[in-house]
Amino acid sequence: MESISKTQPLLIEKKKRKFPWQQFLPWLIPVGLIGIWQLASSIGWLSSDTLPSPVAVIQDGIALSQTGELQKNISISLYRAIVGFAIGGTAGFLLGFINGVSKISRSLTDTTVQMLRNIPHLSLIPLVIIVIGIGESAKISLVAIGVMFPIYINTLHGIRSVDPELIEMGKSYGLSRFQLLKKIILPGAMPTILMGVRYALGVMWTTLIVAETIASDSGIGYMSTNAEEFMDMKTILLCIFIYALLGKLSDLIAKGLESYMLDWRNAKGREMND
Repeated sequence: MESISKTQPLLIEKKKRKFPWQQFLPWLIPVGLIGIWQLASSIGWLSSDTLPSPVAVIQDGIALSQTGELQKNISISLYRAIVGFAIGGTAGFLLGFINGVSKISRSLTDTTVQMLRNIPHLSLIPLVIIVIGIGESAKISLVAIGVMFPIYINTLHGIRSVDPELIEMGKSYGLSRFQLLKKIILPGAMPTILMGVRYALGVMWTTLIVAETIASDSGIGYMSTNAEEFMDMKTILLCIFIYALLGKLSDLIAKGLESYMLDWRNAKGREMND
């Protein structure tokens, strides 16, 4: 039995181990498509006026970065996205948490929130522009509204999905209400909450793209709209690439947060067992 127990960690380690080439596997299709695109442009299958080559798009990005315009607009878009996500995410988490642990609060507010959730938040753009204007507050508000509901729904669902037997077991161990929240309810709800965070990150970028395209004088969306007026396909494609890269970066951050928080959840589980 002892020899088996010693070999089990080695087997698990082998299963988790990845070969170096596997790290590049997710990028195989994007890189391949870009390579085909560049090849088609080089041999004349694609017109540079209709669809510029990837090399031309990169050169356009270098030219814009040398003037400082690219960095300025990216930083403005990042600011709007981060602040909007922080406001909407905090509001969604707190409301979902309160409604998850309080039947009175859930009965009082959940129906209203569900009604508001079914209104497409992008349809509120004209109303937001009239009430708030076209400044930073309008764009940040739209992002906050967009990300609030996914995080609210997943937080509420995650907390309510925690096994009641685990809660009763915690009570039998004499855990206080705060300890139940910290050691059982929040760790149990964490995977569902993090799913909401990943989904909300996608909503964040979608909302920001539309908001910056319709009413803005700065940001990546503004760059794209301004390039459209001059039929500047290179800058339009550059903006699309930037949004794609920022979206992927956000997803990687969410995965890192998920890994960290699930390790925290497992640590809390070990504390309970001890």
